Amino acid sequence: MENTKKFLQKIGIEDVSKDYISPKRFDDGGQFRFEVPGIQSPKTMKALLNSASQNNLFIHRVTQTKGIMMLTDDEINEMVNLAKEYGCELFLSVGPRATYDTSATVHTKEGSRIGYRLRGYDNLVYAIEDVKRACRLGVRGILLYDEGLLWVLNQMRNDGEIPGNVHFKLSAHAGHSNPAAAKLLENTGLNSLNPVRDLQIPMIAAIRYATDMSIDLHTENPKSTGGFIRHYEVPDIIKVASPVYLKTGGSVAANHNWDTTEAEAIARIKQVKLVKRMIDEYYPDAIASPDKSSDLAVPE
Repeated sequence: MENTKKFLQKIGIEDVSKDYISPKRFDDGGQFRFEVPGIQSPKTMKALLNSASQNNLFIHRVTQTKGIMMLTDDEINEMVNLAKEYGCELFLSVGPRATYDTSATVHTKEGSRIGYRLRGYDNLVYAIEDVKRACRLGVRGILLYDEGLLWVLNQMRNDGEIPGNVHFKLSAHAGHSNPAAAKLLENTGLNSLNPVRDLQIPMIAAIRYATDMSIDLHTENPKSTGGFIRHYEVPDIIKVASPVYLKTGGSVAANHNWDTTEAEAIARIKQVKLVKRMIDEYYPDAIASPDKSSDLAVPE
């Protein structure tokens, strides 16, 4: 095993302990940001941002998970305008994916392992069209579930087919959980990785050591993905994973595509407030990214 470990070390992958402290930061100097996922409509986004302001909290990223194709142009425009006015990132997710397709396999126990990836040529085309539409409407953050789609979209971004300032993040539903996979994805153009939700602190540290892109980590989870809450671990998560997005509010939802109500959006802000209390008490020196930072993927 020692020869294998030496080779991994040579290519930038090491086994680091839970005491590892990441020296890496966002471009604005911050160690952490807040992300609230599962905000599916303009009205819930408005309720979320209003509640955040009332509680003196800043949400750096709002993520929609049901799919771009599930929103009208008017709804996307409204969400874009809300994000621009507030100064946060808006990430919309790719609509076509296996669970929306004619696949029977994906709905079986064995088939569920393919996650939300794309099936066939046509669905790849549909997904690209979904992303192009969002970009035309000003969105600059795209949530992906398929590594092949990431590769194509990165080529399109490099060739000027889509805006060069679009950020790509990969969902936990893609199932990545080790530093080699993270390096591969970063080298393919990924800006932000959401690894699987139940990684232990040293596992997270190994991914951070091997990569520079931001990592998105759930501080709590819907019942469908375990329902576990990691609030007391947040200070350690920040230390080992910086720069990190703290994905907060998930325990309010029953599942990934949960249609969050306005009341539930406000409940998600309570979760952010609880996480912020943990940071203030147990890691008061942690540096949050400033509000409306210039390196956020705010819509245009």
